[in-house]
Amino acid sequence: MDERIDALSQPLVLAIDQGTHASRALVFDLQGCTVFSGVANISITYPQAEWAEQDGDEIVNSVRVAATQALQALGSRRQDVRAAGLSSQRSSVICWDRLTGQPLSPIFSWQDRRAHAWIDQLQPHADGVHRKTGLFLSPHYGASKLRWALDHLPAVRAALESQTLCWGPMASFVVFRLCTERPFLADPQCAARTQLWNLHTQDWDPELLELFGLPEGFLPRSVPTCHAWGTLDLPGTAIPLTAVNGDQSAAVFAFGWPESDSAYINIGTSAFVQRALNCFPGHVPRQLTGIILDDGSSRVYMVEGNVNGAGSALEWVSKEFGFEQLTKELPQWLARPEEPPLFLNGIAGLGGPFWQAEFQSRFVGEAEPWLKVVAVVESIAFLLQANIDHMNNYVPTARRIRISGGVSLLDGLCQRLACLSGLPVHRRDDPEASARGIAYLACGRPAHWNQGAHEDVFAAQRDSALQARYQRWRAQMAQDTGV
Repeated sequence: MDERIDALSQPLVLAIDQGTHASRALVFDLQGCTVFSGVANISITYPQAEWAEQDGDEIVNSVRVAATQALQALGSRRQDVRAAGLSSQRSSVICWDRLTGQPLSPIFSWQDRRAHAWIDQLQPHADGVHRKTGLFLSPHYGASKLRWALDHLPAVRAALESQTLCWGPMASFVVFRLCTERPFLADPQCAARTQLWNLHTQDWDPELLELFGLPEGFLPRSVPTCHAWGTLDLPGTAIPLTAVNGDQSAAVFAFGWPESDSAYINIGTSAFVQRALNCFPGHVPRQLTGIILDDGSSRVYMVEGNVNGAGSALEWVSKEFGFEQLTKELPQWLARPEEPPLFLNGIAGLGGPFWQAEFQSRFVGEAEPWLKVVAVVESIAFLLQANIDHMNNYVPTARRIRISGGVSLLDGLCQRLACLSGLPVHRRDDPEASARGIAYLACGRPAHWNQGAHEDVFAAQRDSALQARYQRWRAQMAQDTGV
């Protein structure tokens, strides 16, 4: 018998993390230790410039495959899995049929910006939308994509006419397809990312639906993050789904209850810096506000800054210069003393605090290709620091940064963030922050969650050359964006 299984004598929890490039399923014990895991890669297509699509059936199947792998590895102990949680891409949306569950549209990825020209006409309403939703008016969110689907996809219009249309967050679709009860529900974080959910009433907003030209009655019912969502129908077992959250929101809970004096950064395909707050922070210009946890009796709010071009920018520069072993080479490049040029990073559009859907990425200064790659990594740190600087005007200054996500494994990036922010950067040894966070919520927030995890700490050091590059970068960005 496997020693990891034999040693366990307590309930287990299944965490499903549905990400841009893969669906992962991890089984945790109640101390937050990983027992087994499964993974299934998924595809994303870019049919046209600014379009990014995924296949709904492929996403559902990948979740089943990953979860089945993890559960099969448990053997007879799969019956000890008492609860499950789902974290997912927040801003991706889809249309499907209420009767059959079949997709009527592709999944419109959070990266998709096809409606950026259409949404420009709503700019006079941008401040009102921001105050209601906590979101800056942007084609990255779901509302303009649902409007595009209504305007361009006959299957969506036909389902609307027959009253069998469902549309909304991708998480709602996955839950609908995976649970035996076919629940049609949405959690606060994923609902909010449609830009149709009112942060103050905590429900769909009729005026926002009217603004985007969308009919009422086809969005899922709003429920808390922690809720009796349904029963996951997986081979050999039925597991209650007890928590659903956005991936970045779940990541804040990866190592237990969030600290009010920590800034939480998660870096994957994109990057996010979040501050968890016990009360609503009010309107924060040029950044995002929302609810990252509602357990039915209490709420945790957040202020968030986002960077679109993180892992996606590294993918872009790898293709641009033909670096096939970029992950292997980057650590030594980041440790070298040569000064890189600046990179104005608009990969996938500029997020906070600049907010420009169309921005021409470019290098400022000439250098060898490897130094340009270093400049791209520095641009991620610069964009995160710009969000931290802006956020500090509205929330108490943090005492530390807690960082997670696959790209956070770059020591050179973490050290640059420490130097720029003047704060120690704490990195735990598990990059699966979203899965760990949703597991913590799904199993009822155990008191001793992952307390013994190893942690690397990058101390803030004086780096005048880096600070000077950051100030030049800020000046150039201000010139190009007006912010």
